[in-house]
Amino acid sequence: QVQPVESGGGLVQAGGSLRLSCAASGRTFLSYVMGWFRQAPGKEREFVGANNWIGRRTDYADSVKGRFTISRDNAENTLYLQMNNLKPEDTAVYYCAARSPLLRAAVADSSAYPYWGQGAQVTVSS
Repeated sequence: QVQPVESGGGLVQAGGSLRLSCAASGRTFLSYVMGWFRQAPGKEREFVGANNWIGRRTDYADSVKGRFTISRDNAENTLYLQMNNLKPEDTAVYYCAARSPLLRAAVADSSAYPYWGQGAQVTVSS
């Protein structure tokens, strides 16, 4: 099992940057697909991006491509989300999640992730 814990949220002006961290317990961190999702007030949770270390693949939602970057430090059991050129519509609670790489479900399918962090608030002012 793995237990994600997010940190690094906050308030930033439009055009600014933030980096979220997700520290995950467990000795097999590198074997998990690690995803970022977000949920804005009154909206459904949506996929931001995911990294499959074993499969050597990182995917992003179209809305964040070119602005957000996912990286991971397996030695530190930590996943990162670097967010640049932030927009007011990026305001949301951001969640880190983990799942097995053996599932056939798409990485954007939030229901396939059994392990979730508590969320980190990101607010982008205009």
